[in-house]
Amino acid sequence: MVKETGFYDTLGVKPIATPDELKRAYRKLALKYHPDKNPTEGERFKQISQAYEVLSDANKREVYDRGGEKAIKEGGTSGGGGGGGGGGFASPMDIFDLFFGGGSRMHRERKGKNIVHQISVTLEDLHNGATRKLNLQKNTICERCEGRGSRKGAAQMCMTCHGTGMQVRMHQLIPGMVQQVSTVCHSCQGQGQRISHKDRCKTCAGRKIMRQKKILELHIDKGMRDGQKIVFHGEGDQEPGLEPGDIVIVLDQREHPRFTRKGEDLTMSMELQLVEALCGFQTPVQTLDNRTLLITSHPGELIKPGDTKCVPNEGMPTYRRPFEKGRLIIHFSVVFPKPNFLPENKLKELEGYLPEKVDAEQLDRMDDDLYIYADLEDCDLENRKRQHHQYYYMDEDEYNNTNSGVQCQTS
Repeated sequence: MVKETGFYDTLGVKPIATPDELKRAYRKLALKYHPDKNPTEGERFKQISQAYEVLSDANKREVYDRGGEKAIKEGGTSGGGGGGGGGGFASPMDIFDLFFGGGSRMHRERKGKNIVHQISVTLEDLHNGATRKLNLQKNTICERCEGRGSRKGAAQMCMTCHGTGMQVRMHQLIPGMVQQVSTVCHSCQGQGQRISHKDRCKTCAGRKIMRQKKILELHIDKGMRDGQKIVFHGEGDQEPGLEPGDIVIVLDQREHPRFTRKGEDLTMSMELQLVEALCGFQTPVQTLDNRTLLITSHPGELIKPGDTKCVPNEGMPTYRRPFEKGRLIIHFSVVFPKPNFLPENKLKELEGYLPEKVDAEQLDRMDDDLYIYADLEDCDLENRKRQHHQYYYMDEDEYNNTNSGVQCQTS
């Protein structure tokens, strides 16, 4: 026999209900009376959760069946009659989240919002590592009143919203269609409680929180990337009843005048004169850690326009493995001399040092009368394209006018 059936009645089941029947009943009621859906049913939801917390535990259920709710309050919930009390829930939302994946609004709000800051860094900072000091302002719980906003026990539940902090109003859209609108309670400003002026904390003026300055030391490790996040856990704004959020720093790399990063590699462009491409060169390159590399191509090592070469271990350090580095990749372009940079007799001399022209002997054997000489000119391709575009969109009248000198003779 069961001494009392209050918890069973709350869930709408019989005292002989199986664990699966209890679970199904709880899920149905919890969804129906959840505060997100029915802000005025907070107390009902609490009763439903409390009933299921007791009845879903075999030991607690046995204590309740023998002695009722009084037996539970006198110690059954902590000892469970047989050591089952370790599975208790801190609040009705804990048991709701156990079923529904912790996705409810109230569960998410147990942790405050994260504060996100973006900080500009150079490629040198990401290569060498750096330390920055950040001056921030954040909300902290008032130490004098410990976040109550008043002396202990002075706060009273707001009777307008019944402690929920929300008011539900019905708004008629059209006849026969009503919309339910939830708004923050104007009487308590969403606090769920009211504090008289004389009982308010003198330090925070009843706001429960204070504004304070906070200095954070930001360590940028070698090899970090553009867009990477550095998280300071629990350093966000504080609020009574909530776990503080995080401060998240997002690195924003500024463009570098010489180097471009691609993974762990650094790329750059280098322009060579023709004599350097043919006869070798030495060019100094300043690195991101203030060393000087002497990029060297020995005589005979021809560099062609568009060639790409690399220097191993001179790229970016690998994040958390800073002694492993990528490559420095160099894209080459070659600048040719200006027209007529040598007199004709000197060109003949230069020609003797260069590879022989293709089919030069065959051309010498051919009769000059067989040739039609065609000189090269510079092409203005853009101007030609514009003229063609203009002609293409010419209407019929314009076309006839431009061709007015050409007529067809009819008989």
